[in-house]
Order: sequence, then C-alpha cells, then structure tokens
Amino acid sequence: MSKVLGIIAEYNPFHNGHLYHLQKSLQITESTYSIAIISGNFTQRGSTSLIDKWSKAEIAIKNGIDLVIELPLLYSISSAENFAEGAIKILDSLKIVDYLSFGSEFGDISTLNMVADVLYKEPKAYKNILSHELNKGLSFPKARENAVLMYLNDIRRFSNLLSSPNNILGIEYLKAMKKLKTPITPITIARYNSNYNDTSYNGNVASATAIRNIVKNNGWDILRKVVPENTLSTLLENIKVGHIVSDLSVFEKQIIYNLRNMSIQEISELPDVSEGLENSIKNTANSCNSVIEFLNIIKSKRYTNTRLQRILLYTLLGITKKDIALSKKLTPYIRVLGFNDNGKNLISEISKANPKLEIITSVKKYMDTSNNRNSKYMLEKDIWATNVYTIGYEYDSWNNLDYTHKLITL
Repeated sequence: MSKVLGIIAEYNPFHNGHLYHLQKSLQITESTYSIAIISGNFTQRGSTSLIDKWSKAEIAIKNGIDLVIELPLLYSISSAENFAEGAIKILDSLKIVDYLSFGSEFGDISTLNMVADVLYKEPKAYKNILSHELNKGLSFPKARENAVLMYLNDIRRFSNLLSSPNNILGIEYLKAMKKLKTPITPITIARYNSNYNDTSYNGNVASATAIRNIVKNNGWDILRKVVPENTLSTLLENIKVGHIVSDLSVFEKQIIYNLRNMSIQEISELPDVSEGLENSIKNTANSCNSVIEFLNIIKSKRYTNTRLQRILLYTLLGITKKDIALSKKLTPYIRVLGFNDNGKNLISEISKANPKLEIITSVKKYMDTSNNRNSKYMLEKDIWATNVYTIGYEYDSWNNLDYTHKLITL
C-alpha cells in the first residue's frame, strides 16, 4: 500500500498554517493518503471549539485530509500527556500509518526527541531536580521545564523548548510513541510567521487564537486573508445559522451553578484538582459569576490558566478523575467523522490490517450492539459533550446529534 500520513490536530479552525503543514508533510514523506485525528467540540486548553466537530471534519476533508477520526473527549480535554497518548494509541492501532507529522515552534526532531527521552525514562537525577523545583511552589510545567534544562545542561540549545505549546505537545507525542513502541516515524514542521497564542496576524497567516478573536469581532476582511476559502464558507454558514460557540464563557452560568452546587469533596474529584485547590475553587465560585472573574481571583504561579480552564470544563461536563484514569487504561475506538473516496479505501485497509479494531460509523448501531462497557461509557461522554455544546448555539440547539448527524462524505 502507498504511504499514509497521520496528523493530530484541533483545527480550531483550519487555517492557512494548517494547510501549509499538511501540504509540506505530504511532500516530505511522499505520502499518498492522510488521516487526521481531531478533537471534538471541546479542546485541550479547556475551551470550546469555535464550530462543531462535523464542520471541522468537512473543512479538513475539503482541504486535503482523506479520513477524519474523532479523538474521544476524555483525551481531547485532558493534559498534554493524555491528549497525546490517546491520539498516538489511535494512530498505532490502525496498523497502516507510516508517518506522524506535527507542527512545532522549534522544528528540529532530534532535539525534541532528546527531551522526550528524558521525560519517558525519567532518570533519577532528573526526578530529584524536578522535585526540588516543585517544592519552590512552581507550576508543574514550569518546574519540569527548569528540571529538563538543568538535567541536560545546555540552556542555549534547550531554552524555551518546554514553554511553547506545540513543542510541548510534540514532545508528548514522541514520549507516547516510545512508550507504545510504535513503528510510526515522526517528523516535525516548523511553524512560520505566527505562534500558537499570537493574537495578531502577519500577511496571510494567523494563529487559531487570532482567528477566533477575528470571528468574535466580525473581522471578515481579515478572515478572508488568513483561512482557506473552504474554511471561510463553512465559518460564515455556521455564523449565519447561529452555530458559533466562541469560548467557555458561553457556559459560565452553568459552570458557576455546578460549582456552587457541588460539595468540596465532589470538587476534589475533578481531574487536575490537588493540594487543597478544591477549597479555593469553592470559595471563589461562591463569590463570582463569570469565568474571567473566577480565573483572575484564583490564578497563581502554581496553577496555569490552562489547567484552571480545564477544571472548569470538567465541571461543566461532569468529568472525574476516575474517568481520566479509565481512559489511560483503554485503547480507544475509531470514531469516524468523515472521509473522501481515498478515506473510504483507508477504512477498508484498516479493517484488513486490524480486524479486531472497533470502527464506529454509526453511533446508534455501536451503542445497540457492542458489549464493550468501557468503550460505550467513553462514547457516552462524547455524546453528552455534544449535547452540552449545542446549548451554546444561538438557536436550533438539537440534542443527540451524535445519533442523527450524517457522516461527512465528499
């Protein structure tokens, strides 16, 4: 079979930088086919997807992806480590993927691999440094960055490597690949012109963060410059029908309500809550009524904004530490969101390569016939997340779209 490229993405939304990454990756790997594992209606940084997962799948396919598979919710809104491991588990289980390509600020796979090696093997000297840094009251990401720099003892080469979001995810992909001993070959493409969290744009390139801000501010003239035509038309259609969900603040009243209704013990069972943080969360929720106000009150050097936002998202969706622990034990099902003719052929090849793999093209059929309790439980979380997400629509907020929405076929 011809070579197959794997990509892990949020496409929130798909922009010119994503198109460049896809085309460059296909060129470098000489791949004929492409598979994208994408997050659904909520994202790893604790926010909402601007448009629904089927719209994202449609845009991806129109821009050259052959097969789009959803990353289950319990991975897509988890830490970078669990997000990466869940996605790599899926790509590895397909048994037909030759390459994984990811974007990074650094762009050097060998250097990223050196850091991934340290984090995977966790040598004693590194763990001692990490413990020392955590005792200073630093957040885990900052303490880990400091520990890696001190352990590798080459600040010039590794400086800022673990403070850039795409580098961090890339390193987690590499770490997961080592853990799973997958035969997939990793490559990285350097981001150009625009960093992940940039709120400005440069020429025809803008980060997804900047594009979401442009949509909020009705900057249509700018938007036309920084996204492919297929993205623009789908965005405008979703805006027209009131199906844009801009960020987590859309659900802030539900979140504050839930936190005020929860006991301190229940809050302590949310993922990422530790070291008595549940008390601060409860007190803060009792004295504010917006996401921004909540984050401004509770933020500290120990807890990153992203971690706190994820906790709010777990509150909204009813995700517990037990749920995340379960996800770490499972090999995820393959939930197909859409495909083109090439993608249809890929599904056949995947079925031949791994006949035992659970490939879901009909949620109803799977829920009616599967005997896999854990996978069905995980899928129920995806279904519930969509039901919550559509509450954020301006109108036409249909329930159970996972049962009724058709596959995207182009």
